[in-house]
Amino acid sequence: MRTYETYDLSPLRRSTVGFDRLFNLANEAIDASDNYPLYDIERIGEDQYQISFALAGFTPDDVTITAEQSSLTVEGRQPRSSDRAYLYRGIPAGWFRRVFNLSEYIKVKDATFENGVLRIVLVREVPEAMKPRRIAIESAGNDNQNDRRNQAA
Repeated sequence: MRTYETYDLSPLRRSTVGFDRLFNLANEAIDASDNYPLYDIERIGEDQYQISFALAGFTPDDVTITAEQSSLTVEGRQPRSSDRAYLYRGIPAGWFRRVFNLSEYIKVKDATFENGVLRIVLVREVPEAMKPRRIAIESAGNDNQNDRRNQAA
């Protein structure tokens, strides 16, 4: 059994300004004790990521994916079958909700569901205006010197 310790982040909060969102995310991660469904997050390229969920018993119609500006929500709801009498139920059923906070410019590229595994591909698409660009450096005194040379000739 896993035990979670409580961490006091107030000393860090006292000495920083503007990091409230980061501390809230850390607290949410520490407090998260629900580990269903199991999932992986992997980097599959320079600017590509993939989240894979193990969803035994779910169908694509049972799952909803919602992408907002800075978050991705994955929800699943399985209809309960009342015509079965389980002696033991080891495969989780019912519903789940997972919310992922996304960095700037992360977009959902596509989602696939195959053999009980939901895969969501995310890609970072930085607008051209936000990408680093090289700035030409002009020398301030060279134009006057060139004009003088042309006049002397």
